[in-house]
Amino acid sequence: MKAKIFLGPAGIPVSSKKGSTLDGIKTVKELGLNAMEIEFVRGVKMSRELAKKVGELASQLNVRLSVHAPYYINLLSEKQEVVEASKKRILDSLDRAEVMNADVVVIHTGYYGKLSKEDAREIVVERYSELLEMAKEMGIKKSKMALETMAKESQFAGLEDILYVVRKLKKKVVPLIDFAHLFARCDGKIDYARILDEIEKLKIKHVNSHFSNMKYVVNKKKFADIHEPMNSHPPFGPLAKEILKRDIDITIISESPILEKDSLKMKRIFEKLGYRFD
Repeated sequence: MKAKIFLGPAGIPVSSKKGSTLDGIKTVKELGLNAMEIEFVRGVKMSRELAKKVGELASQLNVRLSVHAPYYINLLSEKQEVVEASKKRILDSLDRAEVMNADVVVIHTGYYGKLSKEDAREIVVERYSELLEMAKEMGIKKSKMALETMAKESQFAGLEDILYVVRKLKKKVVPLIDFAHLFARCDGKIDYARILDEIEKLKIKHVNSHFSNMKYVVNKKKFADIHEPMNSHPPFGPLAKEILKRDIDITIISESPILEKDSLKMKRIFEKLGYRFD
Protein backbone atom coordinates (compact mmCIF):
# COMPACT_ATOMS: atom_id res chain seq x y z
CA MET A 1 0.00 0.00 0.00
CA LYS A 2 1.38 3.38 -1.04
CA ALA A 3 2.13 5.89 1.71
CA LYS A 4 0.07 9.06 1.69
CA ILE A 5 2.31 12.08 2.28
CA PHE A 6 1.05 15.57 3.05
CA LEU A 7 3.37 18.58 2.86
CA GLY A 8 2.76 22.23 3.63
CA PRO A 9 3.69 25.31 5.68
CA ALA A 10 3.16 26.31 9.28
CA GLY A 11 0.91 29.27 8.56
CA ILE A 12 0.06 31.34 5.52
CA PRO A 13 2.62 30.88 2.72
CA VAL A 14 5.11 33.71 2.29
CA SER A 15 4.08 33.92 -1.38
CA SER A 16 0.38 34.38 -0.57
CA LYS A 17 -0.65 37.71 -2.13
CA LYS A 18 -3.51 38.63 0.21
CA GLY A 19 -2.02 37.20 3.39
CA SER A 20 -5.31 35.72 4.58
CA THR A 21 -5.93 32.17 5.73
CA LEU A 22 -8.32 31.53 2.83
CA ASP A 23 -5.84 32.88 0.29
CA GLY A 24 -3.11 30.87 2.00
CA ILE A 25 -5.01 27.63 1.39
CA LYS A 26 -5.49 28.56 -2.27
CA THR A 27 -1.76 29.31 -2.58
CA VAL A 28 -0.87 25.96 -0.99
CA LYS A 29 -2.98 24.20 -3.64
CA GLU A 30 -1.56 26.30 -6.50
CA LEU A 31 1.97 25.41 -5.42
CA GLY A 32 1.19 21.70 -5.59
CA LEU A 33 1.26 21.21 -1.81
CA ASN A 34 -1.53 19.53 0.17
CA ALA A 35 -1.35 20.57 3.85
CA MET A 36 -1.35 23.70 5.99
CA GLU A 37 -1.10 24.33 9.72
CA ILE A 38 -3.36 27.13 10.98
CA GLU A 39 -1.39 29.18 13.49
CA PHE A 40 -3.20 30.31 16.65
CA VAL A 41 0.15 30.78 18.37
CA ARG A 42 -0.59 34.38 19.47
CA GLY A 43 -4.17 33.62 20.45
CA VAL A 44 -7.37 32.08 19.06
CA LYS A 45 -8.65 35.07 17.11
CA MET A 46 -10.42 33.29 14.26
CA SER A 47 -14.22 33.32 14.44
CA ARG A 48 -16.21 30.10 14.14
CA GLU A 49 -17.77 31.52 10.96
CA LEU A 50 -14.37 31.99 9.33
CA ALA A 51 -13.24 28.58 10.60
CA LYS A 52 -16.21 27.04 8.78
CA LYS A 53 -15.26 28.79 5.52
CA VAL A 54 -11.63 27.71 5.97
CA GLY A 55 -12.70 24.10 6.42
CA GLU A 56 -15.01 24.16 3.42
CA LEU A 57 -12.34 25.59 1.13
CA ALA A 58 -9.69 23.14 2.35
CA SER A 59 -12.11 20.26 1.73
CA GLN A 60 -12.84 21.49 -1.81
CA LEU A 61 -9.12 21.77 -2.59
CA ASN A 62 -8.07 18.57 -0.77
CA VAL A 63 -5.73 20.43 1.60
CA ARG A 64 -5.25 18.69 4.94
CA LEU A 65 -5.53 21.08 7.89
CA SER A 66 -4.03 21.08 11.35
CA VAL A 67 -4.04 23.78 14.04
CA HIS A 68 -1.31 25.03 16.38
CA ALA A 69 -2.59 26.12 19.78
CA PRO A 70 -1.25 29.31 21.45
CA TYR A 71 2.31 29.25 22.74
CA TYR A 72 1.30 30.54 26.16
CA ILE A 73 0.24 27.21 27.61
CA ASN A 74 1.66 25.57 30.72
CA LEU A 75 -0.33 22.64 32.06
CA LEU A 76 2.45 22.02 34.61
CA SER A 77 2.32 25.46 36.23
CA GLU A 78 2.18 25.73 40.03
CA LYS A 79 -0.47 28.43 39.54
CA GLN A 80 -3.96 27.04 39.08
CA GLU A 81 -5.08 30.13 37.17
CA VAL A 82 -2.35 29.49 34.57
CA VAL A 83 -3.46 25.86 34.22
CA GLU A 84 -7.10 26.90 33.75
CA ALA A 85 -6.20 29.61 31.23
CA SER A 86 -4.08 27.03 29.38
CA LYS A 87 -7.00 24.61 29.24
CA LYS A 88 -9.23 27.34 27.82
CA ARG A 89 -6.73 28.13 25.06
CA ILE A 90 -6.52 24.45 24.15
CA LEU A 91 -10.31 24.01 24.14
CA ASP A 92 -10.83 27.17 22.06
CA SER A 93 -8.29 25.82 19.56
CA LEU A 94 -10.08 22.45 19.52
CA ASP A 95 -13.40 24.16 18.93
CA ARG A 96 -12.15 25.99 15.81
CA ALA A 97 -10.27 22.91 14.64
CA GLU A 98 -13.43 20.82 14.85
CA VAL A 99 -15.42 23.42 12.89
CA MET A 100 -12.82 23.45 10.10
CA ASN A 101 -12.43 19.64 10.18
CA ALA A 102 -8.74 19.88 11.09
CA ASP A 103 -6.98 16.66 12.01
CA VAL A 104 -5.12 17.77 15.15
CA VAL A 105 -4.39 20.65 17.50
CA VAL A 106 -0.65 20.87 18.18
CA ILE A 107 0.19 21.74 21.80
CA HIS A 108 3.30 22.84 23.71
CA THR A 109 2.37 21.19 27.01
CA GLY A 110 4.52 23.20 29.43
CA TYR A 111 7.64 23.32 31.58
CA TYR A 112 8.94 20.87 34.20
CA GLY A 113 9.73 23.63 36.69
CA LYS A 114 10.56 21.99 40.02
CA LEU A 115 8.85 18.73 39.08
CA SER A 116 10.67 15.48 38.43
CA LYS A 117 10.10 14.01 35.00
CA GLU A 118 8.15 11.15 36.54
CA ASP A 119 5.82 13.46 38.47
CA ALA A 120 5.41 15.71 35.44
CA ARG A 121 4.32 12.74 33.33
CA GLU A 122 1.56 11.81 35.76
CA ILE A 123 0.31 15.39 36.05
CA VAL A 124 0.25 15.70 32.26
CA VAL A 125 -1.80 12.50 32.00
CA GLU A 126 -4.23 13.91 34.56
CA ARG A 127 -4.51 17.29 32.81
CA TYR A 128 -5.14 15.76 29.39
CA SER A 129 -7.68 13.35 30.90
CA GLU A 130 -9.57 16.40 32.17
CA LEU A 131 -9.30 18.07 28.77
CA LEU A 132 -10.60 14.96 27.02
CA GLU A 133 -13.71 15.02 29.22
CA MET A 134 -14.23 18.73 28.54
CA ALA A 135 -13.76 18.22 24.80
CA LYS A 136 -16.29 15.39 24.83
CA GLU A 137 -18.83 17.65 26.53
CA MET A 138 -18.19 20.26 23.81
CA GLY A 139 -18.97 17.72 21.09
CA ILE A 140 -15.41 17.40 19.77
CA LYS A 141 -15.34 14.20 17.71
CA LYS A 142 -12.71 14.51 14.98
CA SER A 143 -9.91 16.83 16.07
CA LYS A 144 -7.36 15.35 18.46
CA MET A 145 -4.85 16.96 20.78
CA ALA A 146 -1.29 16.39 19.52
CA LEU A 147 1.52 16.70 22.08
CA GLU A 148 4.62 18.18 20.47
CA THR A 149 8.14 16.99 21.19
CA MET A 150 10.16 19.99 22.40
CA ALA A 151 13.75 21.17 21.96
CA LYS A 152 14.66 22.43 25.43
CA GLU A 153 15.36 20.18 28.40
CA SER A 154 13.27 22.52 30.54
CA GLN A 155 10.20 21.77 28.42
CA PHE A 156 7.88 18.80 28.51
CA ALA A 157 8.75 16.71 26.61
CA GLY A 158 11.11 14.30 24.90
CA LEU A 159 9.90 11.44 22.73
CA GLU A 160 9.63 8.94 25.60
CA ASP A 161 7.51 11.33 27.68
CA ILE A 162 5.09 11.94 24.82
CA LEU A 163 4.78 8.24 24.05
CA TYR A 164 4.12 7.51 27.73
CA VAL A 165 1.20 9.95 27.83
CA VAL A 166 -0.23 8.74 24.52
CA ARG A 167 -0.20 5.12 25.72
CA LYS A 168 -1.65 5.99 29.13
CA LEU A 169 -4.55 7.79 27.47
CA LYS A 170 -5.13 4.92 25.05
CA LYS A 171 -4.26 7.01 21.98
CA LYS A 172 -7.06 9.51 22.62
CA VAL A 173 -4.26 12.06 22.28
CA VAL A 174 -1.52 11.66 19.65
CA PRO A 175 2.15 12.60 19.26
CA LEU A 176 3.39 15.50 17.17
CA ILE A 177 6.92 14.58 16.18
CA ASP A 178 9.02 17.69 15.67
CA PHE A 179 12.18 16.22 14.18
CA ALA A 180 14.13 19.47 14.50
CA HIS A 181 13.24 19.75 18.19
CA LEU A 182 14.36 16.18 18.86
CA PHE A 183 17.60 16.83 16.97
CA ALA A 184 18.37 19.85 19.17
CA ARG A 185 17.23 18.10 22.37
CA CYS A 186 19.64 15.24 21.63
CA ASP A 187 22.65 17.52 21.08
CA GLY A 188 22.63 17.40 17.29
CA LYS A 189 21.92 13.69 16.92
CA ILE A 190 18.85 12.00 15.47
CA ASP A 191 17.93 8.41 14.70
CA TYR A 192 14.97 8.52 12.34
CA ALA A 193 14.61 4.74 12.27
CA ARG A 194 14.31 4.51 16.06
CA ILE A 195 11.79 7.35 16.21
CA LEU A 196 9.62 5.80 13.51
CA ASP A 197 9.96 2.36 15.13
CA GLU A 198 8.45 3.79 18.31
CA ILE A 199 5.68 5.58 16.43
CA GLU A 200 4.78 2.45 14.47
CA LYS A 201 4.33 0.55 17.73
CA LEU A 202 1.43 2.88 18.55
CA LYS A 203 -0.43 1.66 15.45
CA ILE A 204 -1.91 5.09 14.77
CA LYS A 205 -3.31 5.65 11.30
CA HIS A 206 -1.60 8.94 10.52
CA VAL A 207 1.60 10.56 11.81
CA ASN A 208 1.70 14.33 12.32
CA SER A 209 5.07 16.03 12.28
CA HIS A 210 7.12 19.22 11.88
CA PHE A 211 10.42 19.65 10.08
CA SER A 212 13.00 22.40 9.69
CA ASN A 213 16.66 22.86 10.47
CA MET A 214 18.09 24.27 13.69
CA LYS A 215 20.63 27.00 14.36
CA TYR A 216 24.06 26.02 15.67
CA VAL A 217 25.33 28.52 18.24
CA VAL A 218 29.12 28.47 17.95
CA ASN A 219 30.01 30.05 21.29
CA LYS A 220 27.70 27.65 23.15
CA LYS A 221 28.71 24.67 21.00
CA LYS A 222 25.13 23.44 20.73
CA PHE A 223 22.00 23.65 18.60
CA ALA A 224 19.49 26.24 19.80
CA ASP A 225 15.70 26.24 19.50
CA ILE A 226 15.87 28.54 16.48
CA HIS A 227 14.40 27.29 13.22
CA GLU A 228 16.42 27.73 10.03
CA PRO A 229 15.96 26.90 6.32
CA MET A 230 16.82 23.35 5.31
CA ASN A 231 20.52 22.58 4.84
CA SER A 232 21.73 19.55 6.77
CA HIS A 233 20.98 20.06 10.48
CA PRO A 234 19.21 17.64 10.54
CA PRO A 235 19.28 16.18 7.01
CA PHE A 236 15.91 15.52 5.36
CA GLY A 237 16.90 12.90 2.78
CA PRO A 238 17.40 10.02 5.26
CA LEU A 239 14.01 10.78 6.85
CA ALA A 240 12.29 10.74 3.44
CA LYS A 241 13.88 7.35 2.70
CA GLU A 242 12.70 5.90 6.03
CA ILE A 243 9.15 7.14 5.45
CA LEU A 244 8.95 5.61 1.97
CA LYS A 245 10.53 2.36 3.13
CA ARG A 246 7.81 1.97 5.78
CA ASP A 247 4.78 3.21 3.75
CA ILE A 248 3.82 5.66 6.50
CA ASP A 249 0.88 8.03 6.12
CA ILE A 250 2.32 11.31 7.36
CA THR A 251 1.88 15.07 7.39
CA ILE A 252 5.12 17.07 7.47
CA ILE A 253 4.66 20.74 8.24
CA SER A 254 7.54 23.05 7.40
CA GLU A 255 8.51 25.34 10.28
CA SER A 256 11.36 26.80 8.29
CA PRO A 257 11.46 30.62 8.10
CA ILE A 258 10.88 30.24 4.35
CA LEU A 259 7.85 27.99 4.95
CA GLU A 260 6.49 26.72 1.61
CA LYS A 261 9.87 26.97 -0.13
CA ASP A 262 11.17 24.22 2.10
CA SER A 263 7.92 22.26 1.74
CA LEU A 264 8.58 22.31 -2.00
CA LYS A 265 12.17 21.25 -1.37
CA MET A 266 10.86 18.28 0.64
CA LYS A 267 8.49 17.46 -2.22
CA ARG A 268 11.34 17.41 -4.74
CA ILE A 269 13.35 15.09 -2.48
CA PHE A 270 10.42 12.65 -2.24
CA GLU A 271 9.92 12.80 -6.01
CA LYS A 272 13.59 12.08 -6.66
CA LEU A 273 13.16 8.98 -4.48
CA GLY A 274 10.30 7.84 -6.73
CA TYR A 275 7.22 9.06 -4.86
CA ARG A 276 4.44 10.59 -6.93
CA PHE A 277 2.03 13.05 -5.38
CA ASP A 278 -1.61 12.93 -6.50
